Amino acid sequence: SAPGTETAFALPAVASPATYCSRKFDVYKGDLDGEHDIKFAKGTTTLAFKFKGGVLVAVDSRSTQGAYIASGTVKKIIEISPYLLGTMAGGAADCAYWERNLGVHCRLYELRNKERISVAAASKVLCNMLLRYKGYGLSVGTMITGWDKTGPQLYYVDNDGTRLQASDDMPYFSVGSGSTYAYGVLDVGYAWDLTDEEAVELGQKAIYHATHRDAASGGVNNVYLGKD
Repeated sequence: SAPGTETAFALPAVASPATYCSRKFDVYKGDLDGEHDIKFAKGTTTLAFKFKGGVLVAVDSRSTQGAYIASGTVKKIIEISPYLLGTMAGGAADCAYWERNLGVHCRLYELRNKERISVAAASKVLCNMLLRYKGYGLSVGTMITGWDKTGPQLYYVDNDGTRLQASDDMPYFSVGSGSTYAYGVLDVGYAWDLTDEEAVELGQKAIYHATHRDAASGGVNNVYLGKD
């Protein structure tokens, strides 16, 4: 990293901070030792897919804290750069912070190399940053997408350091508590040669059906269509 771009956080003053955080702030079960009640209780539906016209991203806008609906107008598509989009699933603060931090790295790359970063490289940068804090309680499930010299690209990245590329056999991802319902719609309706209008309609339909079945998803449907 260049001077001034390093990212680090104060860690618990214990022998193994990673072990301590993984037990006290487990993403799915909270405190495994039962000393506090802090636990992520979240839900959302986000999706993205590649097709011949570009990349489509569709999300809901509901933010929940357990059974409480904290907001119905959350912007879950983050504009990392003019050419890159990221989605938000998991902890809102974690997703927003790390994807905005990714935006800084992408801009620095562009200034140094006189060309914009590829989607593959941007997703790898995010993956490496999250992998550094694996087991520390982060909650991030994001899709990084955009259009570069190789055409439309889509990657899935999460807090465990998992990084998956959308392929011809699996050109779409859906992340969140309502993703299984969205996948059902995408499995039936997706085709590579969709028109722009058909792609937008498919994304809206998938989010609509997911919000109907999943109580943690809802609000309004935001759609981005990325083209060259």
